[in-house]
Amino acid sequence: MEKNAKIYIAGHRGMVGSAIKRRLEKDGFDNFVTRASSDLDLRNQIAVATFFEAERPDYVFLAAAKVGGILANNTYRAEFLYDNLMIQNNVVHHAWKNGVKKLMFLGSSCIYPKLAPQPLKEEYLLAGPLEPTNEPYAIAKIAGIKLCDAYRSQYGADFISVMPTNLYGPNDNYDLQNSHVLPALLRKFHDAKANGDSEVIVWGSGTPLREFLHADDMADACVFLMKGYSEPGPINIGVGHDITIADLAQLIQKIVGFEGQLVFDTTKPDGTPRKLMDVSKLHALGWKEQIPLEEGIKKVYEEKFIKKG
Repeated sequence: MEKNAKIYIAGHRGMVGSAIKRRLEKDGFDNFVTRASSDLDLRNQIAVATFFEAERPDYVFLAAAKVGGILANNTYRAEFLYDNLMIQNNVVHHAWKNGVKKLMFLGSSCIYPKLAPQPLKEEYLLAGPLEPTNEPYAIAKIAGIKLCDAYRSQYGADFISVMPTNLYGPNDNYDLQNSHVLPALLRKFHDAKANGDSEVIVWGSGTPLREFLHADDMADACVFLMKGYSEPGPINIGVGHDITIADLAQLIQKIVGFEGQLVFDTTKPDGTPRKLMDVSKLHALGWKEQIPLEEGIKKVYEEKFIKKG
């Protein structure tokens, strides 16, 4: 990637896109083209076509997506499928049409079958049924990977796909109705401590295992791969080890300093029993994460809740 290259980050205001932008700025890149979703609806084919024809970026990071936790995924099934398909179809097609040198599509670990062997290897894609609660989102992301592969195969486009594990970090979503588990727990424990509550209720049994990667580590891996990786199919981005939701809740309880009780609501769904990424492919290329989980959560908690009050 040339230092003066024009870089389009779709979803630059979100946790993923903003982390990638910060990481690129650290390397001296400053020629960014960005659009807020209010100015450019990526679901609108004509709008996306006009944007690419006018801006003609050299590199594209496709981090824009409709995202959410179990409740949001399971409630807004049509939106999660339609919106994500439209966003990625439009961006990938018009990136190719306007001569983009390289595109990175960011997927999600939920693309893998619900009961796939652990840890999840890239070749397990499409090897079994998906987790029902987030199937529409997963199908959209799988279509995005296959779309990039098809443009690579048919047109020789240098389009790659990366599959980050569960992420957390600056600009995360803390809405209790549609956020992911780590930010939701941070918000729950912070509010409970502030309100003097006696307990915090956590969805599910607490037994599912999840892997967590700081967004800054994810962005570092993305820039690393954008500079030196070019293969079809997905490549996993993660840490290669996981933690139970119960242990995560206890860790967050300790960081926040909440002294009440933890209650697990087993009437609520657990989702996939385990989602651990096999990151041996990424490690073999020479990349490894730098931010330990407890340190990362402390940093996020201080930035989001302590400094802002």
